Amino acid sequence: MFNEDNTIEQFLTKEARKAGWEYVQASDIPRAMNDVMIGPWVKDALIRLNQGLTPDQAEEVIHKIRTLIITTQPHNLVTSNERFKQILFEQNTFPFGKDGEHIPITFFSDDMSLNRCTITNQWMYPNASTMGGKRLDLVMLINGIPLVIGEVKSPVRKSITWADAAGDILNYEKSIPQMFVTNVLNFATEGKQFRYGGIGAPLTKWGPWYEDDDRAEGTLEDVGRSFRKMLTPAHVLDIMRFFTLFATDRKHRKIKIVSRYQQYEGANAIVERVKNGFPKKGLIWHFQGSGKSLLMVFAAQKLRKQKELGAPTVVIVDDRIDLETQITADFMNADIPNLASAHDKEGLINFFLQDQRKILITTIFKFGDVTKCLSERDNIIVMVDEAHRSQEKNLGQKMRIALPNAFFFGLTGTPINRHDHNTFATFGAEEDKTGYMSRYSFSDSIKDGATLQLEFEPVPVELKIDKAALDKEFDALTDQISPDDKLMLVRKTNTEALFTAPGRIRKVCEHIIRHFQESVESTGLKAQVVVYNRSCCVAYKKELDMLLGREDATTIVMHAEGDKANKYKEWNRTRDEEAKILDRFRDPMDPLKIVIVTSKLLTGFDAPILQCMYLDKPMKDHTLLQAICRTNRVYGEQKTCGLIVDYVGIFDDVAKSLKFDDTSVRKIISNINELKKEIPTLLNKCIEYFPGVDRMVSGFDGLIAAQQCLPSNEVKDEFAADFGVLSRTWEIVSPDICLVPYKDDYVWLCQVYESIKPVSGLGSLVWKMLGPKTIELVHRHVTTIDIGGNSDGLENLLLDAAIIDNCITEADARKKIKEVEQLLIPRLRKHLGNPRFKKLAEKLEVLREKMAQNLKTSIEFLKDLLNLAKEVLHAEQDVEPEDNRQKARAALTELFENIKNPGTPIIVERVVNDIDTQIVQIVRNFNDAFQTVTGKREVQKQLRSILWLKYKIKDQDVFDKAYEYIEMYY
Repeated sequence: MFNEDNTIEQFLTKEARKAGWEYVQASDIPRAMNDVMIGPWVKDALIRLNQGLTPDQAEEVIHKIRTLIITTQPHNLVTSNERFKQILFEQNTFPFGKDGEHIPITFFSDDMSLNRCTITNQWMYPNASTMGGKRLDLVMLINGIPLVIGEVKSPVRKSITWADAAGDILNYEKSIPQMFVTNVLNFATEGKQFRYGGIGAPLTKWGPWYEDDDRAEGTLEDVGRSFRKMLTPAHVLDIMRFFTLFATDRKHRKIKIVSRYQQYEGANAIVERVKNGFPKKGLIWHFQGSGKSLLMVFAAQKLRKQKELGAPTVVIVDDRIDLETQITADFMNADIPNLASAHDKEGLINFFLQDQRKILITTIFKFGDVTKCLSERDNIIVMVDEAHRSQEKNLGQKMRIALPNAFFFGLTGTPINRHDHNTFATFGAEEDKTGYMSRYSFSDSIKDGATLQLEFEPVPVELKIDKAALDKEFDALTDQISPDDKLMLVRKTNTEALFTAPGRIRKVCEHIIRHFQESVESTGLKAQVVVYNRSCCVAYKKELDMLLGREDATTIVMHAEGDKANKYKEWNRTRDEEAKILDRFRDPMDPLKIVIVTSKLLTGFDAPILQCMYLDKPMKDHTLLQAICRTNRVYGEQKTCGLIVDYVGIFDDVAKSLKFDDTSVRKIISNINELKKEIPTLLNKCIEYFPGVDRMVSGFDGLIAAQQCLPSNEVKDEFAADFGVLSRTWEIVSPDICLVPYKDDYVWLCQVYESIKPVSGLGSLVWKMLGPKTIELVHRHVTTIDIGGNSDGLENLLLDAAIIDNCITEADARKKIKEVEQLLIPRLRKHLGNPRFKKLAEKLEVLREKMAQNLKTSIEFLKDLLNLAKEVLHAEQDVEPEDNRQKARAALTELFENIKNPGTPIIVERVVNDIDTQIVQIVRNFNDAFQTVTGKREVQKQLRSILWLKYKIKDQDVFDKAYEYIEMYY
């Protein structure tokens, strides 16, 4: 009834007609056996679109492309694909003009009605029924050039997904690479999900396509909607020219990058807004890790190629030097032309005064010395990365004074919450209903596979302090200062003392090592430790190295500026030295496993191998979210989430950061406009306190004149209250240029306010004198520290001999009962066919019935339950393994015997025994370990632990083969 041809294949050819494609049967296409392009169609289009081009000249153009195609091999396919794009759009001149003058040749028209857009199915290459020919399900061509290839699978076949179809395409790229030289992108579907990717892209890089909030998947209609919206002829050409990049990865391999749908939407929104000329701003929120840097690359690339914009200047602005370095690398790796950088403030000023028409990457701090307009051009487009107004402060105003007619677009990877009033005021446009011109949320990125889920593991940390002794010494130390200063000292020391206590650091490091070795290292992934300050970095490394028994597994990355005592000299690296360290961290075979930081690498650091962040530093708002999202990058099957081990307690902050309220955002934007109107009134109200004072008079004369207008504490309090209202309003509206006329008066009022503000004792001087002593005092009275942990299996739970003694209350017992049952019941269900386990299950039901009838207390029930659990474990040890286990041991023995040599003196029998013992234990925990993602991951994790860590066999081919045998026989 239903098959691949009469369902998904015919359905998509029908949908293609709706999207603007003409269907032609493959048998009716005039194509030679080894021809990738349809020669007559290409020739006709060249003559039609290039006035005066002769048939012979058209043949010469076609010959150049054919030569590129037939010389392509699998190893140089991406390079050939890049070269093809260059021939079409960049190096597309031929000596066909007068006297051999080079003139540009057009392959496609911007007027889509002038292009021949065709879809066909069952395309053979080579075009004959011979050995080696491959049959492609769907091919989409424009003017005779195949640009899109699709592979489909039946929607009614069990266990078949889009990934099977995509796998076929990856195989075709190796067997018939010539067919993919002209390729823009490929797509795959089984009638439930639609995914696309560029040539050479692994399956993890294939993504979905949406153009609205309807992200439903699972039916033919859902697939058809994505297909129609992405693969219109106009979209295919747009993606081909502006939304594909060729870059070099960290292993110096050429790769192709095709835009994700959110990057396409965001970049095009910027381009269209600039072309329309209004509004001249907009805010884009695309969640951390979803490719925001590439969005800016795509936008800059397309903006620069819009003729109607008249050679625009694109400015990328960051708030950190490390982000500037990262984004510069992204642009350079993509080989974007006309790229410039300002090495200092003078370089920035000269760039604009010289009217350079390039892409400039700079930091906002370089606008610090700007005091005048640098360019009045209206085709300057500024994209501000991590556009949180709280970081921009008055530098944003200076940037707008320098470029008064520029477009300003803010991009952020963390959601702006309702308290970030000034961020919306600076970048949000009233025309954008939600406050954003493009929005790609946390849940969107996870659902699409662009990022991974973040999981949190809270670790309760309790500090028990000898309070009586501490209070006595603290009172003696601080008896000469005021109560207010004493309170300030207590507040400040509490946090620092907690996070720098040596005893606490030791306990936290013990937990880190235990957790890392059990949960992270065996997967081949790595970790980051975030600590309170620089001295903590050194203390943590010392403890971690001692616990590991080695020093090469950890390193510190920190700012070492201002280190007059040379305490951190060892970690004062150049940019190149730091880059090499981070490349080592990214290398799965390098022994460097853990990087320790306090402020560096919390934004902009991209290392997909990083899975776990051990967070022992209080942070909040977007800074917190940026930091923890270092862990959410996709990296192989073994990484299923980003993991945060939380020693601080950040859950509430994260929850708040992920909240988004469209209604409140709209209200914020409208309220901002009202606040702008209030600035003159609020300013005049403050100035009225100083009648007759000449605000142009500087020095002590001017200040005394102002202070004399505030003769009493009552008047000072009134002025302070009014100035407070003005100050808060100013901060919200800033850096809007509407403030410029009032700036001098506002600065004058600020200085007067500071001169009369009440003084609170010794302030910072008290902290400088007593702070370190108070911290030392707290450290000496930290007596015990307890960092909690969780059991990770029934066996581990039973190893705790004191478990019942610790459960001193009924409530504690009930909690532990639930934990044991959750581990025990799946083990019983797995063996219900075995009479012995059936009796144990019946025994459990009897115990539960007695508990329900109040015949047993919770503590008594827990004791019986633990005894039953021991019986289950003993019974499992007696279960006879299948005969396949011997086959597995034989295959593994042969595998390791073959790789054994003098350079790898492994003892094969030990390796095989370890694998066999550990894998059997894991398989017993699952009904079918190899039919679940979790089961596969656990097996791979254990195998890596044995081969990589214990026996140092770091050979991916050996690992893959060993896993293949395990999956086959166990």
